[in-house]
Amino acid sequence: MQIRFDVPADPAYPGRVAAELSRARLRRHGPVGAVLAAIGAVGFTVSRAFGWGEQTSPLWIVLILGGLLSICYGPWVRLRARRRSSRSAVEGAYEITENNIMMRSGSESGGIAWDGVTQVRETPDFWIVYVGRMPATVIPRWLMSAEDAETLRAFLAGRGL
Repeated sequence: MQIRFDVPADPAYPGRVAAELSRARLRRHGPVGAVLAAIGAVGFTVSRAFGWGEQTSPLWIVLILGGLLSICYGPWVRLRARRRSSRSAVEGAYEITENNIMMRSGSESGGIAWDGVTQVRETPDFWIVYVGRMPATVIPRWLMSAEDAETLRAFLAGRGL
């Protein structure tokens, strides 16, 4: 297998990559924040109903605020990542073989061996490549030809990824 494709110097591309990687890294913050806020709201309501409000109100308010901050953390990080990385648009390329994924961006290059990849998740625009539990890189699906995308999909299925 030999898949090679270029990445144009699109100012929006680095921001999309940064947002996708941060979304994968921070996907648990939203649900955890919702649970904390819900527990805080229920606790606050129950404590007020039974007259325990003066002593326990600060605890419930802290849970509500912590939950709301946790919910807002992921979108805030994605917005910052998009803003910061949109200035770094350079041409690049991907070369994917049976052994590794090689990426080049401007004068920088790096690679990931398939032996270190633990899973690959599919999103509408990318394949997110995980090394261990962390997302390491993305493979942009819309920049590949349909034949190359099917070849890579079959390769990933063959490896159990």
